[in-house]
Amino acid sequence: MGSLALLARAAGYRVTGSDQQVYPPMSTQLQQQGITLHNGYDDVAQLNPAPDTVVVGNAMSRGSPVVEALLNSSIPYTSGPQFLAEHILPGRHVLAVAGTHGKTTTGSMLAWILQHAGLEPGFLIGGVTGNFPVSARLGRSPFFVIEADEYDTAFFDKRSKFVHYRPRTVILNNLEFDHADIFSSIDDIERQFHHMIRTVPGAGLVLAADHDPALQRVIDRGCWSQLSRFGDSTEHRIDSVNADGSQFSVVIDGQTCGTVHWSLTGEHNRHNALAAILAARHAGVAPATACAALPLFKGVKRRMELLGQYDGVHIYDDFAHHPTAIDKTLNGLRARLGDQTVIRAVIEPRSNTMKMGVHAGQLAKATASATSTVWFSPPDLGWSLQEELQNSPVPAHIENSIDTLVNHLITHCAKGEHLVLMSNGSFGGLSTKLITAFKERAR
Repeated sequence: MGSLALLARAAGYRVTGSDQQVYPPMSTQLQQQGITLHNGYDDVAQLNPAPDTVVVGNAMSRGSPVVEALLNSSIPYTSGPQFLAEHILPGRHVLAVAGTHGKTTTGSMLAWILQHAGLEPGFLIGGVTGNFPVSARLGRSPFFVIEADEYDTAFFDKRSKFVHYRPRTVILNNLEFDHADIFSSIDDIERQFHHMIRTVPGAGLVLAADHDPALQRVIDRGCWSQLSRFGDSTEHRIDSVNADGSQFSVVIDGQTCGTVHWSLTGEHNRHNALAAILAARHAGVAPATACAALPLFKGVKRRMELLGQYDGVHIYDDFAHHPTAIDKTLNGLRARLGDQTVIRAVIEPRSNTMKMGVHAGQLAKATASATSTVWFSPPDLGWSLQEELQNSPVPAHIENSIDTLVNHLITHCAKGEHLVLMSNGSFGGLSTKLITAFKERAR
């Protein structure tokens, strides 16, 4: 919704917006673009005077005072994806990045590759990338990169967001069960992916990761476009990876087309890069040109973002929302740093699916690549974190408040450690509080 606000403003609209929790980096970006933000849902502030249109995010539900006030008024309203479909995407070559993991990073890579090739694409990405000053822009070419989310559209439209986008190029990175507050089974999610595939034209391209059973089931339901596989065992693959993952070769159509030297970690990011290279090729960018762009890719805020080194401790901020994401992120950092470096993961089970306990039995196992973990137990957690951590493969500790969590880390973190903060929310301002505390400790 924040990125959509940037597009609406660029298209000539005056834009204001509200959220229950407004926090950086998105809040900072919106304010810099002159978009007024309201913290909380105040129907008086938001609906008086009446706007021309209200774009309703999928976090809003019936019973909310501002929603009820909107429905009782005569003010037109729409969803974010529908607004995009009607006002931003018509006439564009849409390149959509879908999957449970890696949408923001892969979409950012793809947009950067197209930019580096001189195509000046439009894009809408659910994060702030280091290569662009904003997370969304209209662009100057027919190409538009979009993060294609499977979450539902709005309280009045329960289809997945991505069915509105009508892409010509689609990346299917992976597919696991998630969003248990929306979907009752993996089959429900696969059905929505199938509905998106139905919208891709025959001249379009579907790029699907190999060795993913759920994606295979989606493809088996029907695919009427060109289908291309990528992964470890196809003619489109990553090859010749060095020990720490900072260098690898890219193989397209069975031929090595380039070597990438970069700072990102993990096998998952190498696969993200491969998907972005293949999608860019469908837009006319040679794979060798794409490989040359990737060493200049600066990553995305809150995706293993190194905030800095404070009193000898490296602090990273990571948008962890699923056990697989936690596992791959920590595994990639371990490969880069080696076995002797202390990696302490600090984790908040915050996503709706995590809070519902759907990932119980998987969360602790996902931390095997860390040296130790510290968990924040939010007050609304509906299951026993203590029981989950009984099977932790590494030493684990629980704190019940942000302040005691900060005190624990300041007391126990030694110089040379790498501290990874993992949450898909603001984590109670933990990163800022920790940086301040470590600076104080260094005095």
